[in-house]
Amino acid sequence: MAEVLTDERIAAVLRPFVRATAPVLDALRESDPLRLRGRSGDLDADGALRKVLRQLDGMQVPGSSAWDAMSVEQRCDWWASRVGRFLALVAGLPRFGGVITSRLPIRNALGITGQGLVLCAIAAEHGVTDRAVKVQLIAEVLLGRELSDELAAGRAEDDERVSELTEDLDAARREHGRATPKAVVRTVWRMARALWEIDSELDRRPQGRFYHELIGSVPVVGVVGGYLGERSALRKVGRLGAQWLRRNGLRR
Repeated sequence: MAEVLTDERIAAVLRPFVRATAPVLDALRESDPLRLRGRSGDLDADGALRKVLRQLDGMQVPGSSAWDAMSVEQRCDWWASRVGRFLALVAGLPRFGGVITSRLPIRNALGITGQGLVLCAIAAEHGVTDRAVKVQLIAEVLLGRELSDELAAGRAEDDERVSELTEDLDAARREHGRATPKAVVRTVWRMARALWEIDSELDRRPQGRFYHELIGSVPVVGVVGGYLGERSALRKVGRLGAQWLRRNGLRR
C-alpha cells in the first residue's frame, strides 16, 4: 500500500526544490547560447557577418532582440516548448525498456522536475517572485494539494538542503564564472532525486495521452512514446499553470 504523505512532508520537499529552480532557470535564461549580448557593433558591420548575426539575433532565444520583444505569453510558450523538449526527452528515456523500465521511479521524478521548472519559469515571466506562491502553484497543479501559506513559507532548515541541490552550479560559477551545461544537468538530476522522497505522490502529475502510454510500453520504441507523452504533459502543465495564476490574480 502506497504511503500517504502529509501536506507538511510535501511542503518540506517542495520548498528547497522551488528555491533551487531559480539558479537553474537563471542559467538557462542567461546562457546566451548564440553569444549575442554585446555584439551591437558587429550587427552594424558590413558584409556576411552582419547578415549572419542579424539572422541569429532574430531567433527567439534569450539574449536576442527577438526575445526582448516577445510578450509574456510568448515567453511562457517558449519555456513550455523549447526547454520542454529537452526535459521531455530526458524524462522519456527510461521508456527505452518498455513497460518494465517505464515503471522506474526515475521517470516520474524527472518528469515532475521538468514540469516544476516550467511552472516556476512561467510564474517568473508573470512577475511572481514569492517562493511560497510557487510552492503552492506546483503543489496544486502537479500534485492536487492545496498548501497553506504557513506551510509554503520558507524555513531556516531549508537552507542546507538548497545548498546541496545547487552545489554543482555554485562550484561552476566559482571556477568558470558561469553555470556550465554539465552543472545544470547535474543539478536537475539532484532535484529529481530529491523528489523521490514523495514518490508515492508523483503519479498525480499531469501525464500524456493514453496512446502515449501504449507506445511507451513497447521496448526500444517506448522512448518515443515517453518523449511525446512528456511533451503533451508539459503543454497541459503550461495551460494549467496559466489558469492557476489567473484564478489567483497573478497573471500580467
